[in-house]
Amino acid sequence: MKAELIRFVCDEVQNSKDGNFFREPLVRFASAVDPLFSRLPEVVGKHHIQPHDLLPGARMVMAFFIPFASFIVSANRGPGPVAREWAEAYLKTNAFINSACGNVIDFLIKKGIEARTVPATHTYDPETLLASWSHRSVGFIAGLGRFGLNRMLITPKGCAGRYGSLVFDADVTPDERSDEELCIGLKTGKCRYCFDACPVGALKRGEVDRQKCNRQLLKNSERFTELGLCDVCGKCAVGPCAILDAIKDKTASP
Repeated sequence: MKAELIRFVCDEVQNSKDGNFFREPLVRFASAVDPLFSRLPEVVGKHHIQPHDLLPGARMVMAFFIPFASFIVSANRGPGPVAREWAEAYLKTNAFINSACGNVIDFLIKKGIEARTVPATHTYDPETLLASWSHRSVGFIAGLGRFGLNRMLITPKGCAGRYGSLVFDADVTPDERSDEELCIGLKTGKCRYCFDACPVGALKRGEVDRQKCNRQLLKNSERFTELGLCDVCGKCAVGPCAILDAIKDKTASP
């Protein structure tokens, strides 16, 4: 079952009409009763729900990361405005995640397995800007990666991309969480790329000013009104840890 689900998500990416925007995904699994889920209300906030709140009887959580292609990361580097490529990738990846999760759920239902998901984005409270289900936090519990100074979940493939997750009521083997530190700033204390790249200074060590960040996202969205709601930035996500599995790719180097 586990191998089938991983292959299913990879095939969804490969067969997507927007597949040139993505690289090969990462897929990881966690038990729905992993002790870290019970700590989310304490660490993330009391607003964060549990897997069984999405699906009574939930037994497993699947989390995945869809990394952006190198050309998207390269286009968004530098002090200039948000690249159109990044804005398009944001929208296309969100739509893909929602579609892929729907297809995975249909796949599981045909096997007699119930599953539930949460949309890729815009599920947060408009005042607090906090979501009741954090795909990144769920991804950490499932072993996708570790959080960096930029507050992104940094995976072995980097942090430039989007996250999705779902819960289901069957058992597969959970993945282990790695202790490897992937954030260069946390590992060496010598990288401040994300802090310096933030155009509004919303990032500080261990925290992010959500309101200041969101105001900048909405300002950026005014440049892409023809694309729809496109509240993007990504300047903090295109540094040295953006694409870790393509470090030799000159187009991926900062």
